Amino acid sequence: MKFNDKRINNLKMELKNLAELKSTPEIREKLAEYGTSKRFAEGDVILRENAYINSIPIVTSGSIRVLRTDDDGREILLYYISSGESCIMSFLGGLHQDTSKIKAVAEEETEILFIPIEKVTLLIREYPEWLNYIFRLYHKRFEELLEVVNEVAFKKMDERILSFIKKKCELTKSNELHLTHEQIANELGTARVVVSRLLKQMEDEGLVTLGRNKITLI
Repeated sequence: MKFNDKRINNLKMELKNLAELKSTPEIREKLAEYGTSKRFAEGDVILRENAYINSIPIVTSGSIRVLRTDDDGREILLYYISSGESCIMSFLGGLHQDTSKIKAVAEEETEILFIPIEKVTLLIREYPEWLNYIFRLYHKRFEELLEVVNEVAFKKMDERILSFIKKKCELTKSNELHLTHEQIANELGTARVVVSRLLKQMEDEGLVTLGRNKITLI
């Protein structure tokens, strides 16, 4: 078997395990043929703001956090991209030949299949199921962004921190998180001292327990 054939077969197997693509074998075949797989370590920057988008990422394992950064370098978490999903912001930026408006970082060790923009356009024309996949992602991301706006505009910081912890626990499928107060502050766009004070308050209320670089949701 040629190396390229082996690579495509391996990608087909990875894509077959993704729930979002289980019912579309033809699209899986094309994605395996067109795509290039790349592995990222936890914390690696996958996409920077203002970078040109030449390909669309599909997460085959692991997860990505998507952030928005202001002029002072402060960041705010927009949403997570899990296995089987893609980044709708990259879709839109790539299709319109625009630069990235977000920063994407590997939340854990993550493998991504990159599909060239011209192939994405070809798939849209040939497979209605692919367009449905994009629309489903768009709907999910739109709801998540509305939730971010709602939290920033209407919720107090302690509510936002608790919501952040719950989302992290859901993503990692664990009630125990290994992260610092500084990391939480960076992703929520606030100060570390604020996070530390509110986490201590939440511990006193019996919502979480705190350890060294560790938070357990009760």
